[in-house]
Amino acid sequence: MRIRFTKMQGAGNDFVVLDETRGRLNLTSAQYRQLADRHFGVGADQVLSVRPSPGPGIDFEYVIHNSDGGEVEQCGNGARCFARYVADKGLARGDSIRVQTLSGVIEPRLNPDGRVTVDMGAPIFDPPAVPFVAAGLSPHKDGGWEKWHLALGTYAESPIIAVCVLSMGNPHAVQEVLDVDRAPVATQGPLIEHHARFPKRVNAGFMQVQERGRIRLRVWERGAGETLACGTGACAAVVAGVRLGRLGPRVDVETRGGLLTIEWAGGNAPVYMTGPATTVFEGEIELQDP
Repeated sequence: MRIRFTKMQGAGNDFVVLDETRGRLNLTSAQYRQLADRHFGVGADQVLSVRPSPGPGIDFEYVIHNSDGGEVEQCGNGARCFARYVADKGLARGDSIRVQTLSGVIEPRLNPDGRVTVDMGAPIFDPPAVPFVAAGLSPHKDGGWEKWHLALGTYAESPIIAVCVLSMGNPHAVQEVLDVDRAPVATQGPLIEHHARFPKRVNAGFMQVQERGRIRLRVWERGAGETLACGTGACAAVVAGVRLGRLGPRVDVETRGGLLTIEWAGGNAPVYMTGPATTVFEGEIELQDP
């Protein structure tokens, strides 16, 4: 099976984008894994599929598969690349589109400076909706919000971390660290991702607050490992920082792949994310038959 693809990146978070507006490719999990494989495929953190409108008032359907082949609800950096792709391919008219994701509708907008802004919707704090199993735990007050203490193991010496729990259409656990370069992302990330309190697994964020308008961030992404940037992770970190009283309503997020700008007015207001979206190359690949 031979298919065409476009390789894109947003702040170093890289994607394989597939045009399914003329018909479904019906790829299997194994084929998504092959596409994302950096040795035997194209290489990507996620595979993004552009599909036709599923209903009135919606321009496209946006489907995301992680590098492990599993479908996920949301990807913020991918949303910016999605918007850039449909604009560059002439699939969309105007600078703004409405896109259906597994977790709801988002509205990416192309800016005159070449960056893309995405209305990511309002954050979700209700534990069952994240989902997060809070039974038997009590949150600990911190600033204007709360954190949950989680043991990363069953031994007496297992580390205990304090995390803010929320959803940006996908689940996030955000912890504050003094130095993001020294944060135990590679060791704690998988333990947090697969923690029993998160039945659908979770993205683990490590946030260093530098000042009220700037943070540094690393994210261990569910199903992908640590990536150079995570758009929903940046949104979740800023929302957590605002609710804790550490951050203001507009924050520059420094990731290992580049800079993202996140804006949130609090409450039920939507979170806006602005950042780059770039096409790297296009090509064709032969996929193994299912």
